[in-house]
Amino acid sequence: MNRMLIPVLTLGGVLAAFTVFAQEPAPGRYAMQKTDSGIARLDTQTGEVSLCQEGDGEIVCRMAADERTAFELELDLLTKRIETLEKAVGDGQVSLKPRLPTKEEIDQTMSIMERMMRSFMGIVKDLESGDKTPSDKMEEVPQKT
Repeated sequence: MNRMLIPVLTLGGVLAAFTVFAQEPAPGRYAMQKTDSGIARLDTQTGEVSLCQEGDGEIVCRMAADERTAFELELDLLTKRIETLEKAVGDGQVSLKPRLPTKEEIDQTMSIMERMMRSFMGIVKDLESGDKTPSDKMEEVPQKT
């Protein structure tokens, strides 16, 4: 009895493994699932679901109704935004010239740059004075300009 049971279990295990591998989708961007009305295609990157049907030797996919509504709503919002911006530019409400910095912004920037330069020059002076030996300092001749 045990001899008959082992081959049956082994054959059952192989068949179960084969069906698992056969149902597992290939890695990629889209996951497909057969439905009563065709094929549902899931875009794994965007989450978009499309319904696909075969006809005349071609497969045609269309967005699901709720996603189509959201897509059209977003398209309408962007169209209105573009129209508003174009109207504002046409009426002269929006200037295409860049805004120049204010006097306060310039002063603040210059103050920061000045502090950085003073710190840098202090480091350079420290390095210059640290590299010279005492005999080098004796040989220096003042420069006349």
